[in-house]
Amino acid sequence: MNLVYNVVFFLSLALHASAQVPSKCGAPPSYPHTQIEDMKKGISSHVQKVLYRCAEGYTQNSGIRSIKCQAGKWTQLTMTCEKKNCGSAGELFNGYFQYMGSFYGDKANAVCNEGFTLKGMEYRICKDSGWSGEIPTCEEGGEPQVLPAEVTCPAPSVANSVKLSETVSVYRVRDSVTLVCSEGFLLTGAQQLTCGPDGQWQPELPLCLPSVGEITCNAPNAKRKMLINGLKQVYRSGDSLSFSCKDLYYLDGSNTVTCGVDGKWTPSLPQCTRRCGVPPYLSNAHLSDCCRAQADFGPGHRVRYSCALGYMRGRGTYYSTCVSGRWTPVTLRCERKSCGSAGEMSFGHFVYTGAQFGDTATGVCNEGYQLVGQNVRNCMNDGWDGRVPVCEAVQCAKLPEVVNGEINGHLEPPYVYSTVIHYRCRVGKLIGTSELYCTKDGTWSAPPPECKDIKCPYPKVQYAQMTRGIRMPLEFGDSVTFVCFRGMVMNGPGTVTCSLDGTWTPALPTCQYRRY
Repeated sequence: MNLVYNVVFFLSLALHASAQVPSKCGAPPSYPHTQIEDMKKGISSHVQKVLYRCAEGYTQNSGIRSIKCQAGKWTQLTMTCEKKNCGSAGELFNGYFQYMGSFYGDKANAVCNEGFTLKGMEYRICKDSGWSGEIPTCEEGGEPQVLPAEVTCPAPSVANSVKLSETVSVYRVRDSVTLVCSEGFLLTGAQQLTCGPDGQWQPELPLCLPSVGEITCNAPNAKRKMLINGLKQVYRSGDSLSFSCKDLYYLDGSNTVTCGVDGKWTPSLPQCTRRCGVPPYLSNAHLSDCCRAQADFGPGHRVRYSCALGYMRGRGTYYSTCVSGRWTPVTLRCERKSCGSAGEMSFGHFVYTGAQFGDTATGVCNEGYQLVGQNVRNCMNDGWDGRVPVCEAVQCAKLPEVVNGEINGHLEPPYVYSTVIHYRCRVGKLIGTSELYCTKDGTWSAPPPECKDIKCPYPKVQYAQMTRGIRMPLEFGDSVTFVCFRGMVMNGPGTVTCSLDGTWTPALPTCQYRRY
């Protein structure tokens, strides 16, 4: 009885111990654009957890970057890596960048406008750390001074391999790298590579092929914006897939890929990037004729802006390029054209609302002058319209002749503003204003005078004598004064004046004896 119990006890212990031994999963799988960063082993010295990272030139998009060995199978890696986008290569004044693309490994060629020469690097390359080199310059005239770009090699990306040497971001000429394959893979090719003067690894990159089992390629990560033809459960060497993008998206890469003998898709899987929509609005500017009716543009498409009528380019770039679904900034500033002075006006001046495009200048004449011509000038695209108006002096009509009178001095028409005329009588007395002047309204300041020969009869008052105004003849306007004899009293005014009707005004007085 005890023997049976002991046997059963030890068998249960053995079964329990065997259950605690982790299953072996074999070599970890490879995934597009990834590299194995670390492999952690369990108590049985088998790899139980693998940590991945995105290959150089790629960035993590989503998902978890580790897999585990469970029940003899590796869990699926959910991390996805997208090719790094460097965006704009910068602003090249008096020139522009011609993009081959803006993703890792793409080039942006520097192109100067006509009349300018390039000084500096002739192109920039999208690296893991961004665009290589510094932005060149476009200088007016002179000979180009193009510097050759630094020769570098791309990161030696070999699926299912691990670098023994230190990982760096830039590999220059004569740099070396030593590669070994991950567990379960065999190296086919050279183990040590050297960066050559042509930017290529020497000898060519090796392959890490599975030591056992069938070679397959990983399933592509399907996205809603991408259409894939040829999907299946397992992709073997020689299988192909075709790709297209939905509306508003543009295929960046090859539309057909094939599963290679190394378990990698050749060429690499493409991506769908959004098309740029309508270019941004720019104040006081408009697009060139080629692009006004177009609604969407593909990557690398460039549009040109011009200043609107009446505006001139002040500063900034006037090109915009579609890069990664966005238009690069346009710094063009269009400023209103200046017309300067509208001209000089004799006997007048201009009143301005301003001296730039759209402003007006109104001609105003001085007092006594009237404007001849268009009084308003407009600041147009090519300067002020019309001509400078003229201010002419206001004229008064010729006065009729005055009977028995004449103008004092010789004065011929025209009688312009502020002209003064003096009248005098040849016969008789001057009735009215002797001095007239031409007013700002073109009228005389008063009617012309008259010359009249008016005489009054000799004034005789009984018992009185004249004390003032004693002369002959007595004419219009003359006055005489009477004084009664002693002892007499005067009735009425003592002074009378010769009036226009030839009578004395007021009536002549009388002298009577004083009553006591």
